[in-house]
Amino acid sequence: TKRTTVLNPIDIVTTASANADITSAIRTLPGAQQVGENGGLFVRGGTAEETRVFIDGTVVNNFFFSSVPDIAQRGRFSPFIFKGTVFSSGGYSALYGQALSSALILESVDLADQSSADFGVSTVGANAGYQHLSKKKNASWGVNYSYTNLAAYFAVVKQRIDNFKVPVLHNGEVNFRVKTSKTGIVKFYAYFNTSNLGLRRPDIDSTNLKNAFGLKNANIYSNLSWKEKLGAKWKMNLGVSYSANTDKINNQLQNQSNTNVYLQAEPYNAKSFAIDADGSLAQMKAVFERKLYGLSAVRFGGEYLYYSDKTDFTNQYISNVTTTVNDHLKAGFAEMDFYLTNALAAKVGGRFEHSSLLNKSNIVPRASLAYKVGNKAQASLAYGIFYQKPEKDYFLRNMAHDDLLYTKAAHYIVNYQKVTSDHTFRVEMFYKKYDDLVKTYSSKGTGIADSVGNGGFGYAQGIEVFWRDRKTIKNVDYWISYSFLDTKRDYLNFPNSMQPNFAARHTANLVLKKFVTKWKTQFNGSYTYATGRPYYNLRYSNADAKFVVADQGKTIDYHSMSVSVNYLPN
Repeated sequence: TKRTTVLNPIDIVTTASANADITSAIRTLPGAQQVGENGGLFVRGGTAEETRVFIDGTVVNNFFFSSVPDIAQRGRFSPFIFKGTVFSSGGYSALYGQALSSALILESVDLADQSSADFGVSTVGANAGYQHLSKKKNASWGVNYSYTNLAAYFAVVKQRIDNFKVPVLHNGEVNFRVKTSKTGIVKFYAYFNTSNLGLRRPDIDSTNLKNAFGLKNANIYSNLSWKEKLGAKWKMNLGVSYSANTDKINNQLQNQSNTNVYLQAEPYNAKSFAIDADGSLAQMKAVFERKLYGLSAVRFGGEYLYYSDKTDFTNQYISNVTTTVNDHLKAGFAEMDFYLTNALAAKVGGRFEHSSLLNKSNIVPRASLAYKVGNKAQASLAYGIFYQKPEKDYFLRNMAHDDLLYTKAAHYIVNYQKVTSDHTFRVEMFYKKYDDLVKTYSSKGTGIADSVGNGGFGYAQGIEVFWRDRKTIKNVDYWISYSFLDTKRDYLNFPNSMQPNFAARHTANLVLKKFVTKWKTQFNGSYTYATGRPYYNLRYSNADAKFVVADQGKTIDYHSMSVSVNYLPN
């Protein structure tokens, strides 16, 4: 009943438009939207927050670099530290939760193939690394460091944005892996990053003012996992992870001389502020699998996540207002794969979750049914309910109240796919129903949101096609993806149900790779097309006591073409 798309590290780094970024490569697959002004993965009409990323089974809280206004951010991690990248655009396993739309599941590499050292210098920085494999080839460790400074690049490639503080980044990594038996392995990975940047953009509400945005970020992430076979029929996966992120944000309204100005009139009085945001996540997870007859198996386990978030806010009226929000999230899950006949298989599972922050629990079913159709082809059905907590910002801004609910999505999926060693063909239809989405309200009639509720709803439906061919043209690997999306939602300050501004109705991708054997060189190209997305000017109406659409339109169609060349010595 597998309906996921799998990419390996070489697939990612040789995709021309990806620039060695995992999620940029994922955006060439069906279901993913092209949203260039915000970070994250937007999947099947869902927001970026509706997609979660997991490394070795545990969730990653800050997978992307901290956001900058109107600029999408890359993922923090190199594709080469993962041996498998699995993208589920809907109906994913009960082993994972807290994602209304999609799961990106990454599995880290095992032992290093050999001891090695590397050093590199480029126009944007330098990097060095060392990996050591033990003589018995049962353990390895490694360290990596990279320094990035975009000053030289910006000097050559002029930027439309006024970068008054050129981005500078430091990245460090440590890993350790040891075989515990012929079938078991313990893996540890730790990551550290700091970044500093500043940029000015024209203020959207005036013709002669600017917004100067500064960001200092520090992020750490660590993951310890243990996989082991326990006898002939049992498997065990244990994992613990910890991450912490600090954003120091300073935003100043400035005049044409780049001097700070402080105005009393709305909305300018809210545009100069400073925020120190600290967040951490600690997680423990255990999964056990019992092999049954044939290929049938049952998996079960549980997880505990502790979220801690704090903000310190200052503007021209108040100073150092601190808010702290903590949540203990506990979950239990189970699922079973079983064969009804040689051609008919089913996966049935369920998940229980409880959040101390919401003081509410949920129980959700997940199920799929697959029927073998001819040679190496299958048709499948999938259904599942998915819950997700409202975003932490509503609690940190004291907008949430005691009876706030989980947001909810129900997935209905019909799929046909045929997979061989040389070809992959998949067509999938889906319907997704949203309930209890977050709506923002202005209790004082000012148009400034000061409370939230679960009055939102929506839907997303569509059809997706994927074709990959590694054989027809000699030494050529290409894939084509197409997504049709019909979606509307009433959430946040929307006055009614509308197509969100992050959703395009049609999206298509062509990825082409040609390897020249005698040169050990690969030439890559990609082309992406998406129809225009809607945009809205929402203004608060005192007469209607709600937001109304003062103006709306649609962006031009999106076209993007990329080329790259890779030299592959091995």
